[in-house]
Amino acid sequence: MKKQIIGTFLFLTALLLLSGCTGEAAKTDLQAEQTAQAETIVIKNEGIVLEYEEAPKRAISLNQHVTEIMLALGLEDSMVGTAYLDNEIYGPLQEAYDKVPVLAEQYPSKEQVISVEADFLYGGWESAFNEKNIATREELKELEINSYLQSSSVNLAPTVEDIYSDIRNIAKIFRVEDRGEALIDQMNQEIEGITSQLPEGTDPLDVLVYDSGETDVFTATQNFMNTLVTMAGGNNVFADVEGNWATVSKEEAVERQPEVIVVIDYGTTTAEQKIEFLKTDPALSQTPAVQNENFVILPLSAASEGVRVAEALETLAKGFYPDAF
Repeated sequence: MKKQIIGTFLFLTALLLLSGCTGEAAKTDLQAEQTAQAETIVIKNEGIVLEYEEAPKRAISLNQHVTEIMLALGLEDSMVGTAYLDNEIYGPLQEAYDKVPVLAEQYPSKEQVISVEADFLYGGWESAFNEKNIATREELKELEINSYLQSSSVNLAPTVEDIYSDIRNIAKIFRVEDRGEALIDQMNQEIEGITSQLPEGTDPLDVLVYDSGETDVFTATQNFMNTLVTMAGGNNVFADVEGNWATVSKEEAVERQPEVIVVIDYGTTTAEQKIEFLKTDPALSQTPAVQNENFVILPLSAASEGVRVAEALETLAKGFYPDAF
């Protein structure tokens, strides 16, 4: 009997000690979380240094690819608006997107931004931040509105790792670093699933990226479209031209004899209308791509520096090498 009492006493003592340790551990975790939330985040972004004393609560995304990054990080409850949709929103993010007010078909006005008491603007393109569209980033700073410009969308020859750097910065600003790393891991797995199926030992196909233009051709040179084409097993025929985009003559495009034309889909001119132009144009219709009707339609939102890299790669790879998929 005495042994039972002693055993019970020891068990209860151990249980109390364990509970105390667990409680202390939980308390420590909570304190660490609170410390992280209270930490001032300093971000250097495209010539602007901004401090974030707390995670933004009233954010606005200004271009589709950065809207999708916000939603993929589960930040819809921290958003008071979005704008500038180029294509349909990425399917898996539709439900989250529907929770966020659409402020404008293109860029909202400065007055709209102020009226919703925005504390953070996330732009995908440089055009989002100037006196014509909304305001400059310096002016926004004076209004106590922080901002972020997608570096991978404005810098020369961006890579997938550059997109990951942007994702990590946004995750850090909003104090959701774990979500950022989980998103990057998921993207890596999806990208590997596509690139692992590409045929080996074949010469890259010569590819022309056709954005727009009837007198001349507006095409991708060293931007992320060039990166995507290369990753999908193609050779961008204008990759040697400096800059992210360039206007080239139709004669130049014909001289490079593209075997495939990637048609960027956005705006009021449909991809089908662009293809019809290519087929009927006296010069461009002489390219192998047009004569063999080798067209790949890629939505601008997938071609941009966002979360849809694997989707873009799959579209391109299936268009370049249909027998491999």
